[in-house]
Amino acid sequence: MDVSTIIAQLLFFLVAALTLTAAFLTVLARNVFHAALALVGTFFGVAAIYLMLEAEFLAIVQILIYIGAIAVLILFAVMLTRGLMQHDQISFNHQWAWVALVVGTLFLGMFILILQVPWLQSGAAVTADTVPSLGQQLMTTYLLPFEVVSVLLLATLVGAFIIARE
Repeated sequence: MDVSTIIAQLLFFLVAALTLTAAFLTVLARNVFHAALALVGTFFGVAAIYLMLEAEFLAIVQILIYIGAIAVLILFAVMLTRGLMQHDQISFNHQWAWVALVVGTLFLGMFILILQVPWLQSGAAVTADTVPSLGQQLMTTYLLPFEVVSVLLLATLVGAFIIARE
């Protein structure tokens, strides 16, 4: 192994560890605002992993769509959960031990399964830039579903504002 491969692997493990830490903070945070900020960190970590895998389009979509959606989530969390932020509310679940046992068992099962799969590795690099072809297909072949999803998201946003006003 050469030095650049070792550095790339160390960087990958560092980004993966930071992403997992942000994911755990998302789940463990008692404040909705802090949980949403940790979720932003998780999504940035996933985008960085996409960049390391040479999937630039997925990384940009991850940043634009998911992190943009988290900004809206933070707004709704602040608007809709003002009553939950009081200190007299119980924000601790007493069944955390059962949840930790189930999650640990699932994680161990998936880890064992991942170790048993014979992963195929290809040494070939990506030769073509896929972003122009994806953009071409989004604006020609898949234009109608793309627009339908945008109208659906707009209707959801308007509905959420109406519910928040009541």
